[in-house]
Amino acid sequence: MPDDALARFNALPPDDAQRDLLACCASPAFAGRVTAGRPYRTAGDLADAAGRAVRELPWSDVLEALAAHPRIGERAAGAWSRQEQSGVEDGLRARLAEANRDYERRFGHVYLICATGLTGAEMLARLRERLTDDEETERRTVRDELAKITELRAGKLLAERR
Repeated sequence: MPDDALARFNALPPDDAQRDLLACCASPAFAGRVTAGRPYRTAGDLADAAGRAVRELPWSDVLEALAAHPRIGERAAGAWSRQEQSGVEDGLRARLAEANRDYERRFGHVYLICATGLTGAEMLARLRERLTDDEETERRTVRDELAKITELRAGKLLAERR
């Protein structure tokens, strides 16, 4: 039996559900796919569907979603992004900014990592490691990181409805 927050999400008109889901992943294709999968029985089912939807997006839709993410180490505007990047200490911001520029020159898009629970030093180390990846490997990693972020945010979406 779904909890009240999930039941309210399941009952939303499609346009409202898609709008809410865009806060989890800024791809309209993602939001449409997850909305179409309703009703979900559990919060875990919703999170799983969100992760699957991200992993199945064409790369152009992944890039669209990436465009909405702040750079790691920048002062993020959204509450979820600020919370997720809370492990970035001020002393690392300049080094992260420089590494972000290197990453963007190499891959053509913002560096994305599921920052929840990571320190700024860990994020920087992983960024530097990923700079050595080939394009195909990095695209898989980006999809996985975006899926993790989206799954966490789907849970936050329901938590805000409680």
